[in-house]
Amino acid sequence: MSHQPIKTIVVDDEPLARKGLKARLERHADIEIVAECQNGLDAVSMISQHRPDLVFLDIQMPGLNGFQVIHKLRELNQPIPMIIFVTAYDSYAIKAFDVHALDYLLKPADDERLAAALEKVREYFTTQNQDEQSRKLVTLVAELTGDDCEEILRKLASGEVIETNPYPDVLAIKDGSEVTRVAVQDIQWIDAAGDYMCVHALDGMHIMRKTMKELEQELNPQWFVRVHRSAIANIRFVKKLVSHISGEYHLILQNDTELKVSRSHRDKVKAAMRM
Repeated sequence: MSHQPIKTIVVDDEPLARKGLKARLERHADIEIVAECQNGLDAVSMISQHRPDLVFLDIQMPGLNGFQVIHKLRELNQPIPMIIFVTAYDSYAIKAFDVHALDYLLKPADDERLAAALEKVREYFTTQNQDEQSRKLVTLVAELTGDDCEEILRKLASGEVIETNPYPDVLAIKDGSEVTRVAVQDIQWIDAAGDYMCVHALDGMHIMRKTMKELEQELNPQWFVRVHRSAIANIRFVKKLVSHISGEYHLILQNDTELKVSRSHRDKVKAAMRM
């Protein structure tokens, strides 16, 4: 392996971060960048397609975060490449990853830290200890919940027991350098505005960059139901379902917001109302 290029994929939702890391990696002759990805869903697809040796994987991303990417690869029975996590969460990440003996880069990555990480990569392949590294990685993510990434890292660093839960209790909504934590139980409804989602919660409206399909998969279907091509409602905040003479149906929320129910989602909404 030491005489062959190390096939590498860079995954980060921030274009400048990807560009900077790629530029640094290109200074290393044995690193071959075969793809770059801007979100977790693309990462799963590209990793499955290219079967890279190494992935620089951002943790906080739209769609699927870095931990969920690994979960998805396992579900698809795809081989797990060597992972170097990339994170801005310096307060917990260092301890969390040191405890699990996995490598990481803090943003923005500097040349010296990157060089040290790549030396570990070369040793990883030279000593043929991939199985051990994969075991450590699987141990890290096996029981992760839908919590936001900073909460996961905090729990890993403090040694807390992490209970399995496929749906998040909190949505971490990124706005530039800030992340707002919105309790899922407080979300009343969500509607689309172009490439963005408007999350209407008890404390006000929050804007996040995700697709409606991604959010629908992330939220617990016991409470969140798609009512229209561009709207999801939290059944706990629905006051009534109203039918009109025209044959159309509308949901009336407790705050009197009215959401149109499309024909294709009508039966699912009715079933949810009976739960």
